[in-house]
Amino acid sequence: MSGPPLIAIFWGEDDFLLRQAAQELIREHGLRATEIEASGWQGGESSDLATPSLWGERRALLVTGTQSLTEAGTRELASYFLAPSPDAVCVLTQISRGKNPPPIAKSVQAARGLVKQVVLKRQDLQKWVGDRARSREVRLSTSAAGVLIGTVGEDPATLDQSIEQLATAFPGQQVGPEQVRAQFQGLGEQRVWDLCDQAFSGRLPQALVVLRSLLDGRDDPLLILGGMAARLRDLLRVRALPDRIPTADAVRAAGLRFDWQLRRYREQARRYAPEELVRIHELMVDADRALKGGAAGDVVLTTLVAATAGETSAALSLPVRIWR
Repeated sequence: MSGPPLIAIFWGEDDFLLRQAAQELIREHGLRATEIEASGWQGGESSDLATPSLWGERRALLVTGTQSLTEAGTRELASYFLAPSPDAVCVLTQISRGKNPPPIAKSVQAARGLVKQVVLKRQDLQKWVGDRARSREVRLSTSAAGVLIGTVGEDPATLDQSIEQLATAFPGQQVGPEQVRAQFQGLGEQRVWDLCDQAFSGRLPQALVVLRSLLDGRDDPLLILGGMAARLRDLLRVRALPDRIPTADAVRAAGLRFDWQLRRYREQARRYAPEELVRIHELMVDADRALKGGAAGDVVLTTLVAATAGETSAALSLPVRIWR
């Protein structure tokens, strides 16, 4: 088969990178895809690919987050892969920390589709930032890319958003370290955002690295705690949204700014049972009292971040006098 594959699954740990890879493949076909979150699969979605369009145009379907796909949805896709339409494109993404492809990849391989793990190694991050900058027509120097990573963190979605901000601030100009520092100076809250993203995604080692950098930079522990509390409120709002609601409406209802934030927060909210979110809220209240009572910020926040990331044994234990 010549040309890009008609069927593919991209799997890995980062939702933003998976979507980027999927969308690039769909663009190679010159198409725009109908996008469906696997958690909202209703049944019959694959039939649109197999049914000829009234106007004869090719069709594409992007199914994100297939780790949340129901058994019925998995069977439907596997059935489609047995006899796929020769003119349609079907691309899946799945968040997975495993070393091996997810089970549905066997059906993709049987259909001679692409199965690819999407991994961005830390040593490749600076090159990735440079490539993203060129794609946005931002003349970002190599040293500036390093400063950008050190300033806003290593989260790809945050870095991509920051590159877009630089494109707006310095159109057609050479962007060096000074421009990056001037643009993002004082935006410690972006590092707090990165801390929350790592912790609520269950990536404890990465979260602790960000927390240490914040504390070493003398960021106020209460402000860090406030950022974590704000993220928890966002997750609770996102979790309360109806499953079948247009993305733009969901973004507005949750008080967010970007579609990718909604997708990220939904994925994070699904990691927790309702009682676990209540427990994290209780720990945040305890942490607030402890910090205001004079407890060490590194002790309090390290414990809170560990509990948020899934260390169920983590619990704040301080003398009673601290709380008064």
